[in-house]
Amino acid sequence: MEFLLDYGLFLAKIVTVVVALLAILVIVKAVGGRHSAARGELEVTNLTEQHKHTVEHMEHHLHDDAFIKARHKAEKKDEKNKNKQRGKQIKKAAKEGELDTGRDPHLFVLDFKGSIDAKEVASLREEVTAILAVARDGDEVLLRLESGGGMVHGYGLASSQLDRLKNAGLPLTISVDKVAASGGYMMACIADKIVSAPFAIVGSIGVIAQLPNFHKLLKKHDIEFEQLTAGEFKRTLTMFGENTDKARDKFKQELEETHGLFKDFIREHRPQLELDNVATGEHWFGTQAKALGLVDEIKTSDDLVVEACKEKTVLAIHYAEKKTLKNKLAGVAGEAADSVLLKLISRGQRPIV
Repeated sequence: MEFLLDYGLFLAKIVTVVVALLAILVIVKAVGGRHSAARGELEVTNLTEQHKHTVEHMEHHLHDDAFIKARHKAEKKDEKNKNKQRGKQIKKAAKEGELDTGRDPHLFVLDFKGSIDAKEVASLREEVTAILAVARDGDEVLLRLESGGGMVHGYGLASSQLDRLKNAGLPLTISVDKVAASGGYMMACIADKIVSAPFAIVGSIGVIAQLPNFHKLLKKHDIEFEQLTAGEFKRTLTMFGENTDKARDKFKQELEETHGLFKDFIREHRPQLELDNVATGEHWFGTQAKALGLVDEIKTSDDLVVEACKEKTVLAIHYAEKKTLKNKLAGVAGEAADSVLLKLISRGQRPIV
């Protein structure tokens, strides 16, 4: 009897814990659904001011107080003259019926660290839209790009977002510090100028698709796999069924067609390239890529930003998407699982550039 009582109490505890967990999940789902449409925020960082503070901090350790005081006095005088000149420009423009703030030219800095499905394009489109809303003559854009490529449609859309800047007449420079290969290079070739670090990986103008096939393993254990389609080539290669030569030939044809479109895209934006020499799927280091015409200059993005700080106001633009409570609780494990599934399933059915 005592055993049954203890067992009953144990079951009651288990039921209580399960009910509590279900209640938490229901609340999380409700809260997440309520805020699922929440927009992100545009973050703007003044890199010119950051650089200025860095220089001042270093100079305090290198020079005496007299030098620092004299330099500050000279800077204030220059700033006063500059503001005076700007005020005259604004008044003159107002008399002529024009709107002129007299502001310095800006360099807008974007960062794109691309994943296999190029999901970062969601933030990129917001950043591009924000820049186009305020850009004026004399402004430029620098994109710090890092990507080894991925799904064709994702990187095609990312390239189209950069094309919006070009169509608006904004000079675009793309800097590659680490890698811009395949779909990453598809984005890079949109730029007016491609700048690469000496050992950055560039190129890989090719298309790949790969998938495992478990047909023999299933057959060994007497497991049948059925796949029904309407349309001869609705599905060509499969992970679980027996693949035919006809299906392989069709899939290979699709890869060749995608490669052809990829080459046509690059030919349109970088007509000076000898595509027969570089569209082989190979990649090169930055210095080699420059010799082949894949990039225009060997420098790091840091060099570009520091140079621009001397003449322009440099602003880093980043659109941060708001994460719902549900997404936060999902954690890193869920994202890792999604990534693995994406690679196993999507790679098998869609070409990767």
